[in-house]
Amino acid sequence: MMSSENSEPIDLLDLKMLPAWVKETPDAKEYANFEGETADERPRRDRGPRDRERKRPAPSGERRERRGPPPQRDGRDRRPQDRQHAPERPPLQIGLRFVPHPPAFESVAAQIKGDLLAYSLYSLARLFLQKPERYDVHLTAKPESPLFQLGEDGAISSDRTGLESGAFRFAQNDFYKIDITQSEPIKGNFTSVARDRLSGTLLGPTNHHAYQPRLRSLYEQRFSRRMSFPDFQRQIEISTDPAQVEQWKEEARTITAFTTLKEEPPLTFNIAAEAERHFRQAYLPNLVRPVEETIIDGVSSRNVGDRAVRSAIEDAWSAQTRSPSQMMAELSNRFREAGLHILRHRKGMLFVTPVRARIFAHEQTGVSDQVRAIFDTVAANPRIHRKDLAEKVLVDLAAEEAEARKLALASDLRWLISEGYVIEFNDGSLDLPRAKAKPVESSASVPLATETENASETLAPPLEAGGS
Repeated sequence: MMSSENSEPIDLLDLKMLPAWVKETPDAKEYANFEGETADERPRRDRGPRDRERKRPAPSGERRERRGPPPQRDGRDRRPQDRQHAPERPPLQIGLRFVPHPPAFESVAAQIKGDLLAYSLYSLARLFLQKPERYDVHLTAKPESPLFQLGEDGAISSDRTGLESGAFRFAQNDFYKIDITQSEPIKGNFTSVARDRLSGTLLGPTNHHAYQPRLRSLYEQRFSRRMSFPDFQRQIEISTDPAQVEQWKEEARTITAFTTLKEEPPLTFNIAAEAERHFRQAYLPNLVRPVEETIIDGVSSRNVGDRAVRSAIEDAWSAQTRSPSQMMAELSNRFREAGLHILRHRKGMLFVTPVRARIFAHEQTGVSDQVRAIFDTVAANPRIHRKDLAEKVLVDLAAEEAEARKLALASDLRWLISEGYVIEFNDGSLDLPRAKAKPVESSASVPLATETENASETLAPPLEAGGS
């Protein structure tokens, strides 16, 4: 499993400040910050109406004035045809599930157990999906879309050749000790440097001894899967900018030494290309393996090097933020395993609570007038809050008994909530459990019903983003 060291604890205070039925609008661009290719490296394509509006051509007269007279139609002055890009690969058909990150889940479960509130399962699912530190991504390969992994917990890709091509870059720290030192300043009068337009990499003067190795190494590491070497060479430009010449001189002073960690005696390579050649001969043949399923943490999922896998994760995450039914199912099962209860309430909404909800037959005798008043008031005013409940129940009280009655009301209400007869939601509202069937008498002095709603049998997505 690819995992991240940092795990941010979740504080449920925000959910206590917001109504359970409030639906927050997800940020659909969370995965826009993937560390992939730069904008210059992406194929040029029309990205939307705004871009088309920016690129709207100027009036014909103005265009003619800018570009001069039209060329002769003799076939010798024609503009070169735009190069055809390779067709994009179809979307991957892989299984994707978002599951709560264990430390984040344990933090949430502990907070729910620490009070008597019922939390919206929908809101909790959205809370887990909100930040990558809070979820993991479970990937399952299919026959038509195999997956490959570098080592036991390395990079994931759907393209074995591409993974092998970038393997040295991904795994070099596992096999080599890397030391970076500074050499003497570069001597010589250099007035220009070659620069790769796609990545912005400075390769040095074309007559410098390190130019050809750097050119070939850059191509093999980043562009060999996307274009031929002659096409890549056509992207190289010559810059005479003195600032870029000085920048190259400073970069060329840096010497990176690679010392093997798994060989005795250790071998040292002062050129990255030589270290990579050794890596491919000694380690790569047994390093890339097919995997049927694997789990990566949310942070790593936003930095997957394979664009097809990254796109599949992004699409699945966007769908889940709109309707997090799959994450709700994952949370529901794990909450039950943690000893919590899943409650289905009004409009089919699901809530998690540390208390098992039950029906209290308050219409029967043996119940105090104040308890009966609590039930009648909550039944007549769903989602009522404690303050409003007190104002409706405690009326026409003498000053000397007001404080005692308030304490008695708070005590009765807490007992009813702790026994599951009244539900207090995370936004502070109160309601009665939803009855599923006619209450069945128990052997206790006060008739009770069995559980109001057995939500453990089926778990359906909410009908709406509401609460109680």
